[in-house]
Amino acid sequence: MTILPTDRYELMDLSVVIPVYNEEESVGELSEWITRVCNSAGISFEILFIDDGSSDSSWEKIRSLAGSSGAVKGFRFRRNYGKAAALHTGFSKSEGDVVITMDSDLQDSPDEIPELVRMIKSEGYDVVSGWKKKRYDPFIKRTTSKLYNGTARWASGIKLHDFNCGLKAYRQEVVKSIEVYGEMHRYIPMLAKEAGFRKIGEKVVIHRPRKYGITKYGLDRFIKGYLDLLTISFITRFGKSPMHLFGFLGSLMFFIGFVMAGYLGISKLVAIAHNNRAPLVTNSPFFYIALTVMIIGSFLFLTGFLGELINRNSSERNKYQIRDSIS
Repeated sequence: MTILPTDRYELMDLSVVIPVYNEEESVGELSEWITRVCNSAGISFEILFIDDGSSDSSWEKIRSLAGSSGAVKGFRFRRNYGKAAALHTGFSKSEGDVVITMDSDLQDSPDEIPELVRMIKSEGYDVVSGWKKKRYDPFIKRTTSKLYNGTARWASGIKLHDFNCGLKAYRQEVVKSIEVYGEMHRYIPMLAKEAGFRKIGEKVVIHRPRKYGITKYGLDRFIKGYLDLLTISFITRFGKSPMHLFGFLGSLMFFIGFVMAGYLGISKLVAIAHNNRAPLVTNSPFFYIALTVMIIGSFLFLTGFLGELINRNSSERNKYQIRDSIS
């Protein structure tokens, strides 16, 4: 049950960013619903529809909505770029003090908006993520989602139950400080944490059954999700200092290979010193294992070194976000 705030945000600016891909049946109803909820709560708002290369009449619907309401804005991609690209564009165009994202398929309820706004403005959260505690999804999708979210919690240290929930609220400073690309929309809380926004909360939200059309996502998104998790984990931990990872692993492997090769050489010298017949070092399989390990270690070390050289010439190497200043 959604709890509406008792106070009103008459001077509050809100941007609702909505990626759209072939949702011609739902955009009109969604716009009306958001308008009704925000007007009832006294929230001044804008709705930003990002048409991600739809092949149906979604864009015509958005143009019609924008013509009849000054609160509705639309942006259209020439082709389908993906949800992350749509969110990045919406974030860059948003002007509200609070930015809320939601899917366009009516499975996210706009009735959650007032409470999300209150949590950002009154409780001081930087990010509030929705948690679809009761889901209207097939069993296999719910199961894989739990596994995926558990892994994401372990890797990020952020205690959220539903990283992939499209219904999220952000302080404007957050969306202006991060860059969403590729398939990284699933990990915006991780990007926000890396940018220094650490007050991340969660709210149980209503998950509605899909009213129109069919889902645009398949099971391949879980494979992509895990690959993206590895990418974002590496970037957040070692993006600025790749030598800390590759240099350490390379040095460790080279040392292990060197010790193995040294052991073979010393064993032969000891055998010769005792007038025993010593086989050729190259006859031992451990010699080739040691040689391979040393070569791999050298390549890993060089990878870290090249990564440091690239970082040194990057225009982003000394770009830091200053929160406050006194002069």
